[in-house]
Amino acid sequence: MIRERQRSAVSGWVMLPVLLVLAAGFLRFLYLALQAQSIGGVLAAVFLEVVTLVCLGGFFVVNPNEARVLQLFGAYRGTVRTAGLRWASPFFTKQKVSLRVRNFESGKLKVNDLDGNPIEIASVVVWRVVDAAEAMFEVENFENYVKVQTESAIRNLASRYPYDSHDDEKVSLRGSTAAVAGDLKHEIQDRLAKAGVEVIEARISHLAYAPEIAAVMLRRQQAAAIIAARTRIVEGAVGMVDMALERLAKSNLVQLDEERKAAMVSNLLVVLCSDREAQPVVNTGTLYQ
Repeated sequence: MIRERQRSAVSGWVMLPVLLVLAAGFLRFLYLALQAQSIGGVLAAVFLEVVTLVCLGGFFVVNPNEARVLQLFGAYRGTVRTAGLRWASPFFTKQKVSLRVRNFESGKLKVNDLDGNPIEIASVVVWRVVDAAEAMFEVENFENYVKVQTESAIRNLASRYPYDSHDDEKVSLRGSTAAVAGDLKHEIQDRLAKAGVEVIEARISHLAYAPEIAAVMLRRQQAAAIIAARTRIVEGAVGMVDMALERLAKSNLVQLDEERKAAMVSNLLVVLCSDREAQPVVNTGTLYQ
């Protein structure tokens, strides 16, 4: 595995006047050699002038949040990150890699959730290159690699969670956005680490049932919500009835036999569990008549 090695490059503002002076000096030397009709001097001046002109090709610019990967005949020689006008050997190839933060939004993918329901899901991933050498040499095209691996991670994530859950302790795609986002980020990071990419944030941007089952699942979701709400209401009502009987027994305010307790429990449950306002009925008689 090729890891990034930072390399310092000579400031271009230092090399530029040096090479210009050398180029002018070698031209002067060539002029004098021609006047003296010295073949050796002319050849030496021409050679040195050509070398100086070739060296001018070693200048390159590094922008902020950018890196230049240096190669010499296919061999990796280091990465320059210092911004500004720089100079390195003209025989180095200098490939530009952006280190800026980027956004990638996946397309809408149709997958099956944990319960087997077809859903549509998409995500937004915020990422950046942290190792330019790995990004250039470990994968063929790191931008395409990010796209493909992100979509693969989304498919894998969606199959591990249900779309929705009425249990607060159970993680679902719709109800546990923070937990799902953290898992998605970890899933994508594991896949992109070998490409020298850091995932800053990953979140679901679109989540819905597939169109062919959307209407049916909406009715099912509503029915499940009603059942869950009724279950919670009954649990609360039973607790309130139990508390009322316990308080009456402790205060000795009234003595209730089993039949009166049953009637009281029935009346309280009707009042507490009814979805409509209860109409009170005043009982002027007695249960024993």
